[in-house]
Amino acid sequence: MSATPHRSHDHSAREAGQAWRFAAAGLCASLVGLGLARFAYTPLIPALIAAEWFSPSDVIYLGAANLAGYLAGALLARPLAARTGSVRALRGTMVLATLSCLACAMPITFAWFFAWRFLAGLSGGVIMVLAASAILPHTAPGKRGLVGGVIFAGVGLGIAASGTLVPLLLQQGLRESWLGLAALSGVLTLVAWPNWPKGDPAAASHSGAVAARPRLTAAVPALTLQYGLNAVALVPHMVFVVDFIARGLGQGIAAGSQYWVLYGLGAVVGPLLTGHLADRAGFRPALRAAFLVQAVAAALPAVSTAPAVLIVSCVVIGGFTPGIVPLVLGRIHELIPHGAEAQRAAWGRATTMFALFQAGAAYGLAALFDRTGGDYRILFIVGSAAVALALAIDLVLALTVRARPSGASS
Repeated sequence: MSATPHRSHDHSAREAGQAWRFAAAGLCASLVGLGLARFAYTPLIPALIAAEWFSPSDVIYLGAANLAGYLAGALLARPLAARTGSVRALRGTMVLATLSCLACAMPITFAWFFAWRFLAGLSGGVIMVLAASAILPHTAPGKRGLVGGVIFAGVGLGIAASGTLVPLLLQQGLRESWLGLAALSGVLTLVAWPNWPKGDPAAASHSGAVAARPRLTAAVPALTLQYGLNAVALVPHMVFVVDFIARGLGQGIAAGSQYWVLYGLGAVVGPLLTGHLADRAGFRPALRAAFLVQAVAAALPAVSTAPAVLIVSCVVIGGFTPGIVPLVLGRIHELIPHGAEAQRAAWGRATTMFALFQAGAAYGLAALFDRTGGDYRILFIVGSAAVALALAIDLVLALTVRARPSGASS
């Protein structure tokens, strides 16, 4: 009689241990594919220019190449998972991200570097779409918020790690910096390799009977557009802020890297805090608050360059870089409460929209930067205006669309 509770306790403990192993794999994936292969490029921008590997305008376009790759990865993620399985796709893209860091240690030509920066972005796009959807179906419902926060906190850990490691690695040389990032990415890929779930929830959902498609409200495409506009707000800090502080303000690479560390620390705690806020207040109010706070924080560098102001701006925008993700995911689940495949499809479209706006903003802002003779402040104003528009869309939708009496609120 007493064996049943004991077995149940053992089963629960085993499930909890698996959940944290899976979360560790997801954290490593987001750390490699987004934190290192993508965001470590930002604190390297001044060094790439100083070493004359590329011109200032070329370096900015190389950063935009990574965002274009992210768009391609977001588009390819679901077809790739359907063909190879989510776990194989995730393992493969972690390897690809590692190789991209290794290849960037050899600046053979602009085209070579451009291609590998594109592939680094592609790996990040695939990981963003697939990591959570591969792990969360294997996680107890009561722990999904926390596990999701851990997965996306890997982005911030990668940013913080790159901000602290890159200045140390640069003391050895620019080529050695890329080799060091490749080595760290390789170690994390090996750590994650055996800890992914053994089953493919995406394949299982496609093999079963086709469920009735839930009826979608106008809020779903509106949310997709808002997520894209939020991406525009993040680009000025994501691509330009270290160079703005290092060269624009004349404070040097070390100072720029210190602000990037603060950006990364914000990104570590951001998804945990936004997830907690959403649990307490609801995802829609949390999203509105997120849009408003970002609109203010994104504009701060255009208003003042006082250290305290720049610190607040970097920490807040850093926090929302991954912190907006669980809010949009949770809002999708609110709007589509029944239908796992519809939720996955909506998340894939939202991620694609985010990547499209992000890549477009990166190229557009790079061109604007050139056209204005290197005016950084206009970039931050554009970012602020974009997320303010996202908030306006939500408020207008609330006034013009009546909530349905049953189903998800719009």
